[in-house]
Amino acid sequence: MPIILNYLLHLAVASGLIALFLWVYTAITPFNEFLLIRQGNNAAALSLAGSLIGFSLTIASSLIHTANYQQFAAWAFGALLVQVLAYGVTTMILRNSKEHIESGNTAYGGLLGAISLSIGAVNAACIS
Repeated sequence: MPIILNYLLHLAVASGLIALFLWVYTAITPFNEFLLIRQGNNAAALSLAGSLIGFSLTIASSLIHTANYQQFAAWAFGALLVQVLAYGVTTMILRNSKEHIESGNTAYGGLLGAISLSIGAVNAACIS
């Protein structure tokens, strides 16, 4: 396969997986991130940005360290599951995430984002 086609295929698959993650993640949260972000809610933006970057780190690492698309997809779905579980456990421990995010508590949104980013970074490092 020509190098440019291989690049485009990797880019398309990775972009599709990120879009899938975004859809799944926003479906499980108890608030509408996109509406809140359009309204200028920084807490929602911080929380969502951290989760997207955390997931993307694992996608990037799996692109580098896997030999085929099956391994790549397996790591991507594993990363999606890890990020969703991390969100669930974090919000169960911290409680009242809906109220904190909807009220614009940037400290809370930043904490959720940082936890997601940290989980993603560790998850990405485990793929080697």
